Amino acid sequence: MGFDPGADYPLGRERPELVSTPAGHSLDEITLAAVRDGCIGADDLRATSETLRRQSAVAVAAGRSKLADNLARAAELVSVPAETILDVYTALRPHRSSAGELEAWAARLESEWDAPLTAAFVREAKDVYARRGLLAGERAQV
Repeated sequence: MGFDPGADYPLGRERPELVSTPAGHSLDEITLAAVRDGCIGADDLRATSETLRRQSAVAVAAGRSKLADNLARAAELVSVPAETILDVYTALRPHRSSAGELEAWAARLESEWDAPLTAAFVREAKDVYARRGLLAGERAQV
């Protein structure tokens, strides 16, 4: 049976067989007892890229395109190390990075982690920051 983003929401209730942990545990295996026994760890409580892509499809079906875009980018970032995500987040803060540095992050996101949507987001931020004087060493025009 295929996935219907309009009818299968919420996934955990309507289609629990489509939701699993990164290690492959099903939703019914995630219990307090399993956590206490060490069968379920912190990494098992993270969303998988498949689940995030399905949630993005649900958001599209509900007409929530911005949420869908965010979930699609999140799906790309599942495999990116947490330290790298924090580095990109820091680089995206106003006045922290030059246009070249943001472009380098975008290129890395595409080439090293196959994250073209997130790379496009970084490039969009670079362009907006350039227009608004928010790149490193620039002062915003008031």
